[in-house]
Amino acid sequence: MVRKFVLISIVAVVCLAGCSEGRFPEKGAGVQRIDTCDGMIEYLQKQNLPALKSVEVWQNGYGPGVKITTKHYEILTTLLDPLMLSQVPGFMESAYLAYNAQLPEPIATTAKFTVYLFADRQQWEDFTKTFAGRQASLYCKIKAGAYYLNGACVVYNIGRERTFSVLGHEGWHQFNSRHFKFRLPSWLDEGVAMLFEAYRNDKGLFYFEPSRNMQRLGALKTMLIKNKMIPLKELIAMNPGEALVANDDAIMAFYGQSYGLVRFLREEGYGKRLSNFSQLLVDGLRGDWPLSEASKRIAADRNIPLTIRWNRAIGTQLFKQYIDSDSDLTGIEKEYITFCRKIVYHVRLK
Repeated sequence: MVRKFVLISIVAVVCLAGCSEGRFPEKGAGVQRIDTCDGMIEYLQKQNLPALKSVEVWQNGYGPGVKITTKHYEILTTLLDPLMLSQVPGFMESAYLAYNAQLPEPIATTAKFTVYLFADRQQWEDFTKTFAGRQASLYCKIKAGAYYLNGACVVYNIGRERTFSVLGHEGWHQFNSRHFKFRLPSWLDEGVAMLFEAYRNDKGLFYFEPSRNMQRLGALKTMLIKNKMIPLKELIAMNPGEALVANDDAIMAFYGQSYGLVRFLREEGYGKRLSNFSQLLVDGLRGDWPLSEASKRIAADRNIPLTIRWNRAIGTQLFKQYIDSDSDLTGIEKEYITFCRKIVYHVRLK
């Protein structure tokens, strides 16, 4: 999930393929096939989904598609799966409420967020080669899932549960990139994003349950068993790109430990650090971090690419200012490791 924030232009696709603007069949005609655009539109409209505002044909160059509109999202998809498309409006609106729940007051979003959901990886890669410009080769290295870039989440189908998981994750990046005045350091941004990967569905409503995120818990337990935990002072200075060029263990450790760190700051000791953690987020939202003017400018201007050097400096500085001022973080690291062992105790590795 390496992300650089650059201004890119989307190249218009000349050859539009897929759905026609066909009307519904006249009375007495055969029932529409559900694997067609018109059939899917008719199916979704009949479901009376609370979160669904409208659905229409999406003309694009990648495959037959529909545009699903909710209160806060515009979902452009070539995935004509009735179960997933009937659930995705409610999932995204539930995620939006969960993102807002991280803040003291809800944020009113005026312009809708854009999500591209493709039926398969080939469509996703073809779109990425146009959409991501010079960075396309970097994003195409993502093994499975999604990315966030220039205001849009770009996802392809990797199965219903995992697809919704990456939508929840990337949706947080999209939400805070629009509304937070300052960009978050990597450990914080990725750690919070993983709070929205595990969920349960109850009668069309989605509830996020970080404690049931078995992917991250499994990674965390693996690193503990292998004795390959990244030291805390390195973790808070690291970004995903550094882990990506290292090895699979480094990637697993960075994400698993960032997930564990955010949960630790929210939960350990009956939430004794929750107030400080929440203030860190709120000050990032409002642009109130106590940084130098140069660092504030980089934090606020998303047209300036983030550098490893900036992330390392700010990640460490903010952690020490808001969470723990100990120079080597020895005391809090012991508590953190103990917490990690506690939350993975019940996890069975395959």
